[in-house]
Amino acid sequence: MLRSSQPLTGPNRKRCREDEMLLGTILDEGERGFIIDTRSAQAAKQARMTGGGTEPKSSYPQWRRLHRPLERGRPLQESFIKLVEACNDTSINMDRWLSRLESCRWLSHVKAALSTACLAAQCMDREEASVLVHGAEGTDTTLLVTALAQVILDPSCRTLEGFQGLLEREWIEAGHPFHLRCARSAYSHARLKQEAPLFLLFLDCVWQLSRQFPFSLEFGECLLLTLFDNAYASAYGTFLCNNEKERPPCLCKVRESTHSLWAWLNQPGEKKKYLNPLYSHNALVIWPSVEPQSIQLWQGLFFRWVRSSQYLDEAWAETQRLVEDN
Repeated sequence: MLRSSQPLTGPNRKRCREDEMLLGTILDEGERGFIIDTRSAQAAKQARMTGGGTEPKSSYPQWRRLHRPLERGRPLQESFIKLVEACNDTSINMDRWLSRLESCRWLSHVKAALSTACLAAQCMDREEASVLVHGAEGTDTTLLVTALAQVILDPSCRTLEGFQGLLEREWIEAGHPFHLRCARSAYSHARLKQEAPLFLLFLDCVWQLSRQFPFSLEFGECLLLTLFDNAYASAYGTFLCNNEKERPPCLCKVRESTHSLWAWLNQPGEKKKYLNPLYSHNALVIWPSVEPQSIQLWQGLFFRWVRSSQYLDEAWAETQRLVEDN
């Protein structure tokens, strides 16, 4: 699996021999690969007017391009805001609540992200083909798809240590702009142009996987909630800045001036809280259902300030105790 930003073909359909050679060396003669573009065909075509574009079929004959559009900007942020507002409104009846839940379209974004990740995973697992994923800059929906596909395919990414490595590799080192995307929250009156809950969407998709495969992930909901909290407001430096260029000593001095979230999570006393007591190593690929009845609202996150989780927390603690006693 590869990831990149969009090719800079521009309105004159420029070619890049180095790119063509690079992708050509990945495939042997007679093999084919898939390019999954997380933009619509129309959006990719329009991007040519500002210097971007797509891979011309004539220049990449062994690659088949598939468009799977995913929202990444203002529409996704507005969907998040509408969902939080609906969850915090305790005065509405069930019919009105369900109508607002549908109109915010958050679960549609979750379904689309999981579906696209499954497509990438299927191309690799069942077609045994190489896959290149990109959108525009390659730092938003691209990372969403590649990270989810690895959780689906690779059992090591479903362990606590492996999942931390996945986040470090696919989100932090790959340059997801956390500072811009998570500058505010859904409760802010500001509507910043660059803000979008892509990382939250990823965490929600992982929660869907953990719910459908309760024995296959070594970590539980508590870890996902902690990651969400630290992406938006943290005492640690792990999610600070927008890319690796901003983190060295010459700029923000993140590594010199802050502590790592991973070091804190991996302390023996803390680590225990994030482990799934029902975990059993599963070497198989986990294929999630994306049918409407299979995608559920993440109540542990979106209702956490409205509905007490006391009984769920007590049940989780009792499950851990029973597993340890046995």
